[in-house]
Amino acid sequence: MTVVTVGVHIADILARPVEHIPEGQDTVLVDQIRLTAAGAAAGTAVDLVKLGNDVVTMGAIGDDELGDFLLMVLAKRGVDVSCLARRAGEQTAASILPIRPDGGRPSFHVPGANLSVTYADLDAGVLRGARAIHLGGMDVTFGLGDPAFFALLDEVRAAGTIIAMDLLSEMPDLLGMARAFLPHVDYVLPNESQALLMTGAADIATAAAALLSDGPRGVLVTLGEEGSLVVTESGSERVPALKTDVADTTGCGDAYCAGFLTGLLHGQDVLTAARWGTAAAARVATGLGSDAGITDLESTLRMLT
Repeated sequence: MTVVTVGVHIADILARPVEHIPEGQDTVLVDQIRLTAAGAAAGTAVDLVKLGNDVVTMGAIGDDELGDFLLMVLAKRGVDVSCLARRAGEQTAASILPIRPDGGRPSFHVPGANLSVTYADLDAGVLRGARAIHLGGMDVTFGLGDPAFFALLDEVRAAGTIIAMDLLSEMPDLLGMARAFLPHVDYVLPNESQALLMTGAADIATAAAALLSDGPRGVLVTLGEEGSLVVTESGSERVPALKTDVADTTGCGDAYCAGFLTGLLHGQDVLTAARWGTAAAARVATGLGSDAGITDLESTLRMLT
């Protein structure tokens, strides 16, 4: 089942556990350091492949060594990178994440080439052939807020392609601009903070209802250890999180999106697909980085039994 992920590509450098940043030039020994392909397009793409999907990813990276790394690791994981643009002289987006013992993840981030992505970087033919499209980080790839891209999304959506959208930032102005995509997608999957900032609502239920009124078929608000809230025209329902030993919360939202889309592509209803997303997120939380924990669909779904 071909899925195209469009948007943010980041190289993550993670270390755990980190209880404090050392003074001066002191050194702190940690248990693990990893480099991973991350971001709302790249991280989701890797998880989608692990869950059994054929995946093409689109966006922009720099022509630097981090860009070389992203191409290598994405291809190694089975993601088709042939549509990923490279920007001469630009930096590949990257984050440094010192992971706390409780799994929390403060970050140092450079947005890099993600800010320059435009509709011209995308392959419309490949998008027209997709069974599903995942828009990852439309709040920071604001160059994709293009009427021509909206028209293409409307075209493929009318032909039966499933379109989902995830977000990256917690900046009200950028999140507000991302609302322009909502009439052109089927499902939007913000976290709790993003939903509130995006709408200015005082509570999650009101925020989800406001987002639903903009045009998508469903709004799925991820709530961390509280699970997620699934809202459609039929009503709203909470999907509880699964209990697991949390090592790192990096990439849990990306995994939720990957599991959710995989469920829909397997013919599951929205609530069941949300449970698939919950299982994928729980798997990722057990390891370090956005590609940790998930190995295949079968073992992921065993989390639900």
